[in-house]
Amino acid sequence: QICVWKFLFGLEKCVKGHLQIQEFVHYYFCSPWRDNACCTANTSAEAHDDASYLYNFNWNHCGIMSKECKKHFIQDTCFYECSPHLGPWIQPVDQSWRKERILDVPLCKEDCETWWEDCKNDITCKDNWHKGWDWSSGINKCPEGSKCSKWTDFFPTPKSMCEKIWSNSYIYTTYTKTSGKCMQLWFTGTNPNKKVAEYYLNNGQQQQSSALPTLLFLAVTSLSVMIH
Repeated sequence: QICVWKFLFGLEKCVKGHLQIQEFVHYYFCSPWRDNACCTANTSAEAHDDASYLYNFNWNHCGIMSKECKKHFIQDTCFYECSPHLGPWIQPVDQSWRKERILDVPLCKEDCETWWEDCKNDITCKDNWHKGWDWSSGINKCPEGSKCSKWTDFFPTPKSMCEKIWSNSYIYTTYTKTSGKCMQLWFTGTNPNKKVAEYYLNNGQQQQSSALPTLLFLAVTSLSVMIH
């Protein structure tokens, strides 16, 4: 019963809308999810390519991205594609290439700051990588009128990068990995994100429950005014 409850209320939920636990092949940056994954072996392999079929997205749009920076984007892709614990933050969208997205996932302070630190000497031409690219060639290129510049010109702080780059898919937090209140993009051993998702799922339900009496009171009051 507990298992069914968790599935129904969004703990074990893949971004694409259905859980697809499959035989998993070990690809390094996706390996943390090998015991319970939303992604296939092919997806985990493609996540490591410079321009994979997953999104036709080219990391090297302003020259070759450094290995230190690129590893975080691979981890980010694995997290998005493989994690079965993003349910509390999945939102429906009406877009040609997807029907759901994640919004305001709380990232651990260390993950966001290390990501920014490893990318701060790289180059890009945009601060929002979700939209606004030139896709006329089939892969993303910098739009007309833009120019490649230092990473820190577009993302002066870790917070600005983590929140802007994927249109608020993530939010920067001051929570550390030991807090139990933030999601980790990459980890070793037991998946810590399950308990974090449970925390936010339970917290959200408690807020909804506590608000119910107030909503009922307002509804009754409004009805009384209408009658009289």
